[in-house]
Amino acid sequence: MSAYEKLKTGLKASPRTWLVTGVAGFIGSNLLEKLLQLDQSVVGLDNFSMGKRGNLKQVELLVTPAQWARFKFIEGDIADLEVCWRACGGVDYVLHQAALGSVPRSLAEPLATHAANVTGFINMLTAARDLQVKRMVYASSSAVYGDDPGLPKVENTIGTPLSPYAASKWMDEIYAGIFARNYNFPTIGLRYFNVFGPRQDPEGAYAAVIPKWITSVLRGEPVRINGDGETSRDFCCVANVVQANLLAATTDRPEAVNQVYNIALGERTSLNELFANIQAGLSRRDPALRVIPPVYKEFRAGDVRFSLADISKARELLGYKPLHSFSEGLEMALDWYRANLK
Repeated sequence: MSAYEKLKTGLKASPRTWLVTGVAGFIGSNLLEKLLQLDQSVVGLDNFSMGKRGNLKQVELLVTPAQWARFKFIEGDIADLEVCWRACGGVDYVLHQAALGSVPRSLAEPLATHAANVTGFINMLTAARDLQVKRMVYASSSAVYGDDPGLPKVENTIGTPLSPYAASKWMDEIYAGIFARNYNFPTIGLRYFNVFGPRQDPEGAYAAVIPKWITSVLRGEPVRINGDGETSRDFCCVANVVQANLLAATTDRPEAVNQVYNIALGERTSLNELFANIQAGLSRRDPALRVIPPVYKEFRAGDVRFSLADISKARELLGYKPLHSFSEGLEMALDWYRANLK
C-alpha cells in the first residue's frame, strides 16, 4: 500500500479539521473535494478575486450531504489579518493556496501581486502561529528557479527570479524559513510545476495554457503559441498536487518539515507536443471537429524557456508518487471541459 493510500485510510478513521485558503479556486476546490470525500472537516476561505462560486457548487454535487455539512465557508481576504485569525480558529492544518497567479499578471500588477502573495502570506503565517495550527503547507512555484539553466530543477539550486510573481513566491519561502527558525512554526512549501485539470479557469487574459488551448480548439479558434513551440513544461495533473498537500500536512518525519519540494510529474512536454495531444484527443472525441493550425507569436516576457522537475526529494521524504501521467491527466481534463464549457 502506498503512503497516500495509508494516509487516506488513516484520515477516514481519524478526521481532522483543515483550512483551505483560495478554496473556490482551481487547486483549492480540488483539495476541498478530496478532503470532504475523506470525511474531514474543512474551513474554506476565499474573496472570489480568482475563485468561482460555481467551483464550490460543483464540489457540493460531488460529495454526500453529510460530507458537505462538514464544510464551513468564510468570504474574506488574506490581506486582512483579522480574517486570517478567524479562519484559523480550531484548525489542525492550513493548506494555503490563495494567491494572484500568472507571470504576465504580475508584470502588469506588481503591487497587487505583492499584497496577495507576500503580505497575505505573512498574515496567514502569523494567524496560524498565533492560533497554534499544527502545520501550514503552502503553494510555492517552479517560477522560483528563475534564470537557473540547470535541468532537472533541484530544490537547493535556484537562479534570479524573472517576474514579480516569481519574486513573491521566493519571498514566501524565505518568510516560512524565518517563522520556523524564530517562532518554531512548522511549514512545508510545495513548488508546483504547471498544474492542470478540472475546474481550471479557461477564460481571461491570464488563463493557463492547457484550459485556454482546449477552449480555443473546442470553439474553432486559433491557438496562439508564444515563440517557436519548443518551450517545454513539466505538466502536472491536479490530483498529484492534492496528494502532495495531504502527505506534506500529515508527515510524521521531522526531517521532512520546514522544507520545500518540487511537485510535478518529472517529465517534459513541449508546447508543440501539447497542442498535438489536445488536437488528437478532441478530434478522437469529435471527428467532425475542425482544428485550425496554431499561430506562432513572439516569446513572452518573463517566461522560462525550459522547465523540468527532479521529484526525488518529495518521493523520499513525503512518499509522493504521481497518481496520473500527463496523458491520463489530459484525458480527464478534455472530458471535463467538453462537459462544462458553455
